[in-house]
Amino acid sequence: MSVKPRGSGHLRIGDDWNAITIIALSQSNPLKAVAEFIENSIDARAKHITITRGREQGVHFLRIKDDGDGIPRDDQGRPDFNYVATHICDSIKRRLKTRGEAGLQGEFGIGLLSFWTLGEELLITSAGSDGRSYQMRLRKGEPSYDITPRHLLLADPGTELVVKNILPGIKQFSGEKIQWYLASELRDRIRLSGVEIRIVDRTARAEYKVEPRQFEGRLLHHLRQAVHAPDDLYLELYLIEPAPENRVGLYRRGTRVLENLADLDPLKKPPWTTGYLQGVIDASYLNLTPGTRLGVIHDATLDRLLTELEPIELELSQLIEAQQRAEEERATHDVLRTIQNALKEALLALPAEEYDWFNLRSSQRQHKKPVPAETAASPEDQALTIHEGPSTDPPAISQMQFFEHPGPLFSVRISPASTVVGINAMKNFQAVARDRSRRLVEENVEFQWKILEGEGRMEKDTGEMTRFVAPNEPGLVRLEVAALQGAISCRAEALITVTDSLLPETANRGTTTQGIPGYTFQKAPGQLWRSRFDGVQNVIVINNGHRDFVFASRHKTLKLRYICRLYAKELVLKNFTGMPSDQLLERMIELTLYIEENLK
Repeated sequence: MSVKPRGSGHLRIGDDWNAITIIALSQSNPLKAVAEFIENSIDARAKHITITRGREQGVHFLRIKDDGDGIPRDDQGRPDFNYVATHICDSIKRRLKTRGEAGLQGEFGIGLLSFWTLGEELLITSAGSDGRSYQMRLRKGEPSYDITPRHLLLADPGTELVVKNILPGIKQFSGEKIQWYLASELRDRIRLSGVEIRIVDRTARAEYKVEPRQFEGRLLHHLRQAVHAPDDLYLELYLIEPAPENRVGLYRRGTRVLENLADLDPLKKPPWTTGYLQGVIDASYLNLTPGTRLGVIHDATLDRLLTELEPIELELSQLIEAQQRAEEERATHDVLRTIQNALKEALLALPAEEYDWFNLRSSQRQHKKPVPAETAASPEDQALTIHEGPSTDPPAISQMQFFEHPGPLFSVRISPASTVVGINAMKNFQAVARDRSRRLVEENVEFQWKILEGEGRMEKDTGEMTRFVAPNEPGLVRLEVAALQGAISCRAEALITVTDSLLPETANRGTTTQGIPGYTFQKAPGQLWRSRFDGVQNVIVINNGHRDFVFASRHKTLKLRYICRLYAKELVLKNFTGMPSDQLLERMIELTLYIEENLK
């Protein structure tokens, strides 16, 4: 027959100093220790806090000085350092809370011990009611403490805390790093208390002011009303463009508990992991882990938070899905416009007699500036601009928006940049001036044309357009244009091949203006085709199930270049039907080169 053990008792500390050592070393983040010192000053109703980082007599130090109420006083009116030093894990603030004090954050009575993660020695100075200052000294690894009067001409109000002999591993703490950490860690405590925190970094010779962190994106105002959030759950969430660094912080009473809400296993899921959200969730009822104060206890309070977040998660997921759909539509439109612009620039540089995109160069479309009669060109050369076909863009408005106005002159090019002209024939050329954003610059620009090398002559040496008259003998001609806008000057060249024979036109260009087609996707995994042109719908059908498309879709730039190469393939097939494969490949390389040069 088994005998059940009897007896009962109470847990107690076997070695007090060993327990204190474990508690003091439990804070692994030195910046968190600095934040706790600042919170003590805010709890003491300080309005101004100065953090000084520097070195005196070869000793690195960190000083925090405030103008708050100072250390609570004992019966003799002196700072009650004895209570602070002998009541580890029994905070003075817990006693003040029982008296009705509100807004105090600390409750464990272990914050001062975190100086072990910063330096070797802690000095705390505070004034008594007798007008004298008193100082307590603590040393890392020593159980004793000293309290001595500090001889000052005038006792400063508030509290001064100095950590000396900063540990070697954290001497590189910069004032800027402290500023950024406190701006996020104590965001709402700073904002609600109105405290002014100044950082003086004597080592870097710089000074900083800690401002509560401001979030980006669109503030979601309606969440609280939609989910009927209780008063002790504060939500401030922003919808933003997705990025890995975007996250929602978990706070308690204005102090950050977790930098990323998704670090909690139950919340490691969308919408918190999508990267679409920034902001704050502050639950005042959470229980913190006393050692590090960087997490929460998985108890009933956390379960309450998870329950209250469920309707919020549902609504956020719906908002993010709508945002993703809008982004996909915008991305498709942007890709198409980018490809169109790159193709237009490439066709400006390539010979018009060799390249055309489904009758894109139309004799029906004239340049918007009138061409003088003396420079009128042949029908195949009149249309120097490119006619676009059906577009998804909204109708043009009569007045340009501010951002549509071109900036200063940045570049110029000649269209065409390379061409073939028969002997004694004429060819029109156009100077295309653009700003840094590739918008056309048409105002206050002067053009000067000249032949740098070779024979022939220009009918005009000024103006946006000119006509080249070829000599009666074959040769190479280099043509130059200089664009001038005030003090800004840009130059471009064109290469003209003068020959005594030209291939006849192989196709009737007509007047159809079908334009650069759009594109659509058809999922056909396992099939070899990458793209094909649908002439009825005027779209390029892209196989988004092809392994090359899947590979290219990993990066936005790579995907854009892949789609551009498909456009180039279809253009070459259209213009050079029946040519040998080696010549098609040569044309493909040529066209791809000019397209990717203008792909931005």
